[in-house]
Amino acid sequence: MHRHEKSVVITTIALLLSACASDPENPQFVESESLQPYMQANYDTYLSETQAWVEKHRVFIGDNHQKELDAVLPFEIKPENPNGKGILLVHGLGDSPYSYTDIAPNLAKQGYLVRVILLPGHGTRAADLGLPELKDWQGVVKHHYELLSKKVDSVWLGGFSTGANLVTELAYQTPEVEGLLLFSPAFMPRDSMAKLSPYANWFVDWAGKDEEDNYTRYNSLHMNGAAVYYRSSQVARDYIEDAKFEKPTFVMLSEKDETIDSQYAASQLSEQFTNQDNVMIWYGDNALADSRITKFKMDLPEEQIVSASHISVMYSPDNPVYKRDGEVRLCFRDQPEGTPEDCSEVDANQVWFAAWGDGDENTVRARTSFNPYFEQSMQMLDEFLKKQDG
Repeated sequence: MHRHEKSVVITTIALLLSACASDPENPQFVESESLQPYMQANYDTYLSETQAWVEKHRVFIGDNHQKELDAVLPFEIKPENPNGKGILLVHGLGDSPYSYTDIAPNLAKQGYLVRVILLPGHGTRAADLGLPELKDWQGVVKHHYELLSKKVDSVWLGGFSTGANLVTELAYQTPEVEGLLLFSPAFMPRDSMAKLSPYANWFVDWAGKDEEDNYTRYNSLHMNGAAVYYRSSQVARDYIEDAKFEKPTFVMLSEKDETIDSQYAASQLSEQFTNQDNVMIWYGDNALADSRITKFKMDLPEEQIVSASHISVMYSPDNPVYKRDGEVRLCFRDQPEGTPEDCSEVDANQVWFAAWGDGDENTVRARTSFNPYFEQSMQMLDEFLKKQDG
């Protein structure tokens, strides 16, 4: 490491240390003794053993424990009319299988055996993101791809955010993979400081600590989790920039994504993902040149929507947690004077929805957590898969 880089790292770590003091009394911030096992010989055993592990180690948010378990546990949907093919879905950093609560049933209706896995370190307590290494996340994805491959004729891989990095890497390594479904692929972080997370992880535990009040995912981010994510992005970029990917690929991507560099993702998907049947849905207002891209306008003042966010592509406007007046509202920290401290107390019809930091500061704002084009997007996904598998 060069002298200048060392100086930047030391300065960054000093700031992080001052901002992220430990809180040993809160069990959310105390690690479990180990990661949950994930190399079971079959998926049913994986489901039962993972449930037992999460029940034992989860720090529950509220009193309805079953509701929380249903949100974060891995699951399988068997189709009524099987087409002989499968789809393995992988969630993102800090998230859970709930990310696919709306998309997975739609895929099963098309005849696919759908399996959603839980990345090690997730589903229990925020501190458990201090436990995994990249090889754990790579290992669970590869293992469950192999298990699913034994049950069906062919397998598609799908990934949201960090999950997209993991499935892209495996698809490059595995010619038998049928194709990719990528949702907000986190090939490149928007924050340039993310590259320092592997160094900061030597000295500080937390990139951010917040009250855990969302039972579908973590609010806090362990520095180790950030570091493992960044390493996954490096690996994915190495594969993408080094070689073309010729298998069919379907992508959903927000122009104003506040978490990832969506312009980088879009350019790589246009240049390196060469299949002419590829489909990319671009939720934004600036058109892109690739004819395989469909733009959905997100400046929707009549719906009080400013822009799409990193997570919003995943959820239906009817999702009980993330809809306009859902159980969780992701309020901006800065609100107009006189706004209640918790903007979820404000009538949903008075709230504007945007990616973090976007929109008029004089309005009550919350992060967009639903996709106003969800139905159209799923129809495009169905048509894409039918064309490839028909």
